Amino acid sequence: MQRLDAPRPTRTPAEHAAAVLALGGSLPAEVIPADVAALGRILSADVTSLVDLPPWDNSAMDGYALRHADLTGVQGADAHEPAMGGTGTLPVVDVVPAGDPRDLTLVPGVAVRIMTGAPVPSGADTVVQVERTDAGRDAVTVLEPVPAGANIRRRGEDVAAGATVLRAGEVLTAARLGLAAATGHATLPVRRRPRVLVVSTGSELVAPGSLAPGEPLPHGAIFESNSVQLAALARAAGAEVAVRTVPDDVAALRALLTDPHLAADVVVTSGGVSVGEFDVVRDALAEHLELVHVRMQPGRPQAVGTLPSGAVVVGLPGNPVSSYVSFEVFVRPLLRRLAGATTLTRRRVRATLTAPLTSPAGKEQYVRVALTWPDGLPEATPVGGRGSHLLGALAASDGLAVVPADVTDLAAGSMVDVLDLREDEA
Repeated sequence: MQRLDAPRPTRTPAEHAAAVLALGGSLPAEVIPADVAALGRILSADVTSLVDLPPWDNSAMDGYALRHADLTGVQGADAHEPAMGGTGTLPVVDVVPAGDPRDLTLVPGVAVRIMTGAPVPSGADTVVQVERTDAGRDAVTVLEPVPAGANIRRRGEDVAAGATVLRAGEVLTAARLGLAAATGHATLPVRRRPRVLVVSTGSELVAPGSLAPGEPLPHGAIFESNSVQLAALARAAGAEVAVRTVPDDVAALRALLTDPHLAADVVVTSGGVSVGEFDVVRDALAEHLELVHVRMQPGRPQAVGTLPSGAVVVGLPGNPVSSYVSFEVFVRPLLRRLAGATTLTRRRVRATLTAPLTSPAGKEQYVRVALTWPDGLPEATPVGGRGSHLLGALAASDGLAVVPADVTDLAAGSMVDVLDLREDEA
């Protein structure tokens, strides 16, 4: 790549996001069971219905199936309304429960009791719900008229056999899995989940829970949190995740990440890509990384490249808020592309600021905000300060307000785009 002492190129966030995306394509497809474990997976091909849905005319109500013409006082239909029946009494000759396998035919002048979801007998063209009758068992009296054709779900009115019901690139939600099952699918074609290795670097890092009870945190040390945060973000984006923490040891980091058999599609590092004396990611992967400055706040120092194993490596800043924002802007779209998604980024909400904001000229700023809908319209309230170490403010926010690079002041009441962080794919 570039010499370590060479001037770093400067990019906009959009330019760097495009450079990261350019290194990834869709992963191979696989076929998996269409069950709860498929939730959140992304389809690799269109899915068509194997059956009509409903597969046959069935009753939408508990009631009585009959011929509408057998009711007395039928009023003629016009161009806008179906014919209405009158009252009348008919003998009840059968009962049809849901799941009844018989192929019944209804002769004129009689009715059958029918349950919700049960197949409507041939010859019947209307179901009168039980509440409009005297609920008779041997004979039924219709007390209130109903339109012709009422309360019958027609074969194929929801989905026709052979119709495309799910599209490649769609995320499998609970509703889509339900539709796949209803249309006859026991398995579904999906993209393989991206395999992500999250690597945190720093000799100052201490794993939570690693100290003895009552033992104080050593002076100069901090509890390691970036790997937890980044691994959770990667998992929420649909990836399989492994985590490694490496001290400031260039040789150890190089040995780990330049292994040609490294089992990862993407490696995400945090820390070590700036201009400090102990920036080990930069030093360990000098020939594999492009080091850049991105015109954004937080998240200026960034790195991207390809490892000998073929994995894409994305180097993020070490400050926790910087790494979080950088993941959202650069890594999440890459993982969604690898997984075959058609939508790569978070939804943006156009919201009203409840407090003024200032922003440095020439930098796109990502401000932590809380989203509310007090009058049905979204409002964004800045949370905490702007420091890239302020995790408390990040945890209290559910959106990132995006202030364009050419805007330095926004008054309360101004409109702003907000990345909505509340929705995660499994």
